[in-house]
Amino acid sequence: MSNQLAGSLSPYLLQHAHNPVDWHPWGAAALAKARTEQKPIFLSIGYSACHWCHVMERESFENPTVAGVLNAHFVSIKVDREERPDLDDLYMDAVQTLTGRGGWPMSVWLTPELEPFYAGTYFPPESRGGMPGFVPLLTRIAEVWREDRAGVVGQARALAAELQRQAAVEPGDGLPDAPVVDAALQQLRQGFDARWGGFGPAPKFPQQLAVELILARGSVEDRAMALRTLDAMWEGGMYDHLGGGFARYSVDGQWLVPHFEKMLYDNAQLACAYLTAFQATGEPRYAQVAGETLDYLLRDLRDPSGGFHSSEDADSEGEEGKFYVFTPAEVREALGEVDGARFCTAFGITEQGNFEHGRSVVHRFSCPPRARLAEEDDRALREQLRLWRDRRVRPGKDDKVLAAWNGLALSAMARGYQVLGDPRYLDAAQACAGFLRRELWRDGRLLRVWRQGQAHTPGFLEDSAAVVDGLVDLYEAGFDPAWLSWAEALAEGLLARFEDSAEGGFFSTEADQADLIFRQKPGFDNAVPGGNTLAARALLRLSRHLQREEFRLAAEGALRCFGPWMQRAPRAFLGLLGVLDLALREPVEVAISGDPGSPAVRALLAEVHCRHLPGRVLSVSEDQLLPLREDRAASEEGPFAFVCRGRTCARPVTSPVELAALLA
Repeated sequence: MSNQLAGSLSPYLLQHAHNPVDWHPWGAAALAKARTEQKPIFLSIGYSACHWCHVMERESFENPTVAGVLNAHFVSIKVDREERPDLDDLYMDAVQTLTGRGGWPMSVWLTPELEPFYAGTYFPPESRGGMPGFVPLLTRIAEVWREDRAGVVGQARALAAELQRQAAVEPGDGLPDAPVVDAALQQLRQGFDARWGGFGPAPKFPQQLAVELILARGSVEDRAMALRTLDAMWEGGMYDHLGGGFARYSVDGQWLVPHFEKMLYDNAQLACAYLTAFQATGEPRYAQVAGETLDYLLRDLRDPSGGFHSSEDADSEGEEGKFYVFTPAEVREALGEVDGARFCTAFGITEQGNFEHGRSVVHRFSCPPRARLAEEDDRALREQLRLWRDRRVRPGKDDKVLAAWNGLALSAMARGYQVLGDPRYLDAAQACAGFLRRELWRDGRLLRVWRQGQAHTPGFLEDSAAVVDGLVDLYEAGFDPAWLSWAEALAEGLLARFEDSAEGGFFSTEADQADLIFRQKPGFDNAVPGGNTLAARALLRLSRHLQREEFRLAAEGALRCFGPWMQRAPRAFLGLLGVLDLALREPVEVAISGDPGSPAVRALLAEVHCRHLPGRVLSVSEDQLLPLREDRAASEEGPFAFVCRGRTCARPVTSPVELAALLA
């Protein structure tokens, strides 16, 4: 028997469609039911790849006793946090305020007016390990609602007011200056794990924003921190050495045992971080990791329509990590006795194991130097074992396509083509942009979610901003001005719908959204950069291509708005500080006159793409479509390259050697 989630598109909601709980999707009908019946709302927020969400479903939401209490006393609503990040952000703040911590599954109790009064994360059905049991907790909340509703409502109103106070942003007077970036670098130095890399203790999350900021602005010593972190993540088990791509985080300080779910947003950003490291160092291993990560996205997360799916689960066959771990016997079965033994030594697969049930997480760092495989053997055996692994039951996949995360993937594919030169990545970037415009761009507005041919949910700030940023990267890869034109239209809509023109910065939602108790202005950078980071970066970069002053001023308005917060807690704003660094430095502008597909132009572009030039602006055109290209046409002598820093331009050059000298 199904509940109200049976008609949903979200894979996460569909996972709960046959629970005995009378679940409702978030929407007008469910909210009206709570108001009409004057019942509190039990709001459960999670996502498809969440391991503990699956655990709570099995233990509680499939439990008839739990369902009976929920159905009798509450209006139960399920939300996919990836479809509604605004609800997730708002009520996660409530969870953290009430409990001091957060996570998923998120469990929040609301009044019919949507104000939270109690919250937590995972609850077992009965009390254990110091955690309150879900059944007695539900019973007690229902009792208090019945006997002291006025007190509960008053508490909820006070909490909602406190959340709004905490979310308020007092804008700064001017643009922050360079010392705030230096303060963030100092905090990263203090938190750096010199042995294992990363910034802080376990659990360790990928720190792509930290790596990008360090490589752009840090000293030689700082750069060593970033590179050690990239190396340690690649050498550990968080990287999928067979299939490419990274898991969500490492549960230990060595990057050995991952939480096995694989997210599109992590892998898109990490591919970019490794591409940046390759540009900065020339070390082939960074190009290898970036390429294998992009190949993972193409092989395992790409929809036939051109977009990219959201994630792969941690679990398969009811066990976390089962798809990814091995015993020596399994490796020998796949590779043969001799090669299997060599592989086990090189990748840390032992009889005792390093994970559950005597299995091993594949990793590199425990390999003795003498046992390392030659490059050709390494690649061939990893691929052979991957193909053998693919016969296993794969983890579940969340195949919905999200605009913001696809904007990140669009950037990754476009930059992958620029740096690695593989035309597959340009083809994928163009197909992704075409998909977004065809399927999610409706009547001048961007939608957020697409699945199985259906699009829904008005886009949020992060959606428009990430897609604009990705389109700038796509233009700088293929130089089709149509992508900049669409980016301009998206940016104009972003300003009209999300900008706080009075105090600067951007709200995450449009002004007319009726199902929120207040609008938030997201500043902090998390696993996905904050909406203001994405918007400021995209608008600043686009302004330098199109000479649109209002775009630059809006970007700087966001930096001014969060200036005081950045000064108080710089490490919480690493992405926004990266945008500040771009705003403060004089951009390197490279304009090439000629046919983007000609060998001579490609040779000039190779000199640009092989270098780490933070904030550089790149254009190629045969005509005068772009303001940056004004009065810079090709001649019969061949393509010219113009290099400008700030308001100073060097004489035009025609050869890669001359261009290299200007960029060095």
